[in-house]
Amino acid sequence: MTQENKTATPIQKFFSTLTKRERFNFWLLSGINTFFFLIMLFVTGSNLVTCISFYVVVEVTIIGYYIFVNRYPRKTRFREWTDAIAFAVVAATLIRTFFIEAYTIPTSSMEKSLLVGDFLFVSKVNYGARAPMTPISFPFAHNTLPLVGGKSYLEWFSMPFFRLPGLQKIKNNDVVVFNYPNENDRPVDKKENYIKRCLAISGDTIFIKDQQVYINGIAAPNPPKMQFKYYVKTDGTGFNQKLLRKLDITEGGALSDKGDFEIILNKDSKDAMRRESNVIKIDSTIQPKGVYADYIFPYRESLGWNVDNFGPLYVPKAGDEIKLDTITFYMYDRCIKVYENNPTFEMKNGQFFMDGKQISSYKFKYNYYFMMGDNRHNSADSRFWGFVPEDHIVGKALFIWMSWDTNGNGINKIRWNRLFHGIN
Repeated sequence: MTQENKTATPIQKFFSTLTKRERFNFWLLSGINTFFFLIMLFVTGSNLVTCISFYVVVEVTIIGYYIFVNRYPRKTRFREWTDAIAFAVVAATLIRTFFIEAYTIPTSSMEKSLLVGDFLFVSKVNYGARAPMTPISFPFAHNTLPLVGGKSYLEWFSMPFFRLPGLQKIKNNDVVVFNYPNENDRPVDKKENYIKRCLAISGDTIFIKDQQVYINGIAAPNPPKMQFKYYVKTDGTGFNQKLLRKLDITEGGALSDKGDFEIILNKDSKDAMRRESNVIKIDSTIQPKGVYADYIFPYRESLGWNVDNFGPLYVPKAGDEIKLDTITFYMYDRCIKVYENNPTFEMKNGQFFMDGKQISSYKFKYNYYFMMGDNRHNSADSRFWGFVPEDHIVGKALFIWMSWDTNGNGINKIRWNRLFHGIN
C-alpha cells in the first residue's frame, strides 16, 4: 500500500471505489437532491430544519447505496440485478412523479366517456407536476402496502404544497385526476384518486337547471356520451342480455314485475331503446327545483338543491375576497377551515371569528374547481362534497392505452376500438 493510500480520507476512499460512470450518477443524484433542497427552502417556504433533514436523509441514502453495492464485485449477477433494480425504481419514480403515470378506471362515474377497465395515461406536466407532499413512501404504492396492507408512507416527514410551472391552466370540460378532497385521515397526496370532468374553474359561477349545466349564465356543452337515469315502461316484458349488450347498457334494472324499469342511458342508447317494440314510454327522472336532498352540498335545506337543480354557486379564485354571511359560511367553511388550514374559523351567533378575532370577510389562498362525472345520476362528485382545491390536482387524463372488459370472452375481453383513444 502506498503512502498516498494510507493518508487518503474516507471520502477519497469512497470515490476511489466508484467507476467513472458511477461517479457521474452519484453527482447527478446529489445534484437533483440539492435542487429540491433549494426549491423547498426558497420556494415552498419549508422551515430550515425540515429542508436540511430531507436533504440529509436522501444524501445518506445515495451514499449508503453505493457503499452497499461496492461490497460486491461488479460482474456478479447480484450486483447487476441490484444496479438494474435501483435504476428502474429511481427512473420510474421520477417519471411517475413529474411526467406521466398510468391509472385505471374502477367505477362507472364517467360512463360512457370512460369505461370500467379503461387504463389511462395521466400527464403531470400539463398542469405542472406537484412535488411530493409525503415523500417517504414505498415505491409504486399509492397509500396501501401491497399484499400486507397498512400505510405505504411515513407521515412524520412532509413537505408543503408546491407545483412546478405547467404547460396550461385547467380549462372547462378537461378530464382531471385529483385526490378526493372529502377525506380527512390521509395526507393530501395519499388520498384516493378520483377522475371527473371539470365543469367550472376558479372564478366561475355554476348553475344546474333541470339537468342542464350553466357556467356564468351560459349553457355548458354537454359531453356526447353523458348519461342520466330514465324510467322505462314496457308492455310487461323485459330486455334480454343480448339487446342490452348491443345497446351498451350496463346499469339499471327492474322496478317491478309489471314491466317498469329504471335504466341509465345516454342519448344514443335512449333513442335506440325507444325504437324497441315492447317499449311504451321513456321518461326523465328529473328531481324538481326546490326538492331538497340532504346529501347535496352544502347540506342546507333552505337552498333546496338536488342533483338536477343546483346552485348558483361561485367557485373561489385565489385572491378573491368574499363577504361572510350565514350562506357563504356553509358554502366555504371547509375551504377556509380545512383546505386553507384555518382550524379556528367559526361562526357564533351570526358573527365570524378566526384566531379569536372577529372578521367580516375572507381572502382565498387557493384556486378551486367544481368536478362532475359524465354519468350524472351515478357519480359522487362536487354536487355531493363541494370544491376541489388546487393542491389536490394530480394531472390531466390524456389517452386510453388499454381497455379490459371483464364480461367479454377470449380475445374480446380487450376493447380494441378503445386502444390509444384520446380523452375529450
